[in-house]
Parts: sequence; C-alpha cells; structure tokens
Amino acid sequence: QVQLVESGGGLVQTGGSLRLSCSASGRTISSYAMGWFRQAPGKEREFVAGITRGGGRTHYVDSVKGRFTISRDNAKNTVYLQMNSLNDEDTAVYYCAAATANSPWALATSPNLCNFWGQGTQVTVSS
Repeated sequence: QVQLVESGGGLVQTGGSLRLSCSASGRTISSYAMGWFRQAPGKEREFVAGITRGGGRTHYVDSVKGRFTISRDNAKNTVYLQMNSLNDEDTAVYYCAAATANSPWALATSPNLCNFWGQGTQVTVSS
C-alpha cells in the first residue's frame, strides 16, 4: 500500500508559477511510474504528466508542454510538478498517482492503471 499526499497548491495570478509535491509513504515509489492528473469543475479528470520509475522518460498532455515539468526524487520518495506560465485553464484539483505499469503514455490513456491516488491539492489561477 502506498499513501500519497499532495501539497503546494494555492492561489496564483495568471503567468505565475507553482511547484506541487507528492510525498509517498508505505512503500518506495521507485517501483512505480508516477503521474499527475487534474480535474476542473464540471470536467472529467485529465492526465497532465507522467514519469517512468527511474525518471528517465516523461510524457505530457499537449496543453502543458513547455510550461510544466514533472520530476522525481526516489531517495526522498517524492514527485514534483513544476508549473510555469499558469493560466485560468490550469485551475483544477491536482492529483498524484502511482502505477505499477511503467509507462506514462499508458497512464495518459488509461488512468485506471494507477494503483494509488492522493487526495488532491487545489490550484486556482486568477487574473
């Protein structure tokens, strides 16, 4: 069992930056690909970014490419999402997830592959 806790969300102005963290406990995350998802009010959950177990490969949804960066520190059992140039379309609850399937591309199309989910952290972008 892996417990995931997101932090770092908050209110930010358009064009600003936030860094989300996802801290894991229970088991080491080195055995899992990790992903970030988000869900805006009235919309379905959306894949944002994913990273392989060793951190060597990443994948992003087109809308965040060039603005968001996913990274991981397996020694700290933590995954990060650096978000730059935020706009109001990025407003959502952001969730961290862990998957035994070592493919961020698979997580993008099949979120049900994720074995564990965090509770989420709210990100609100305001102009």
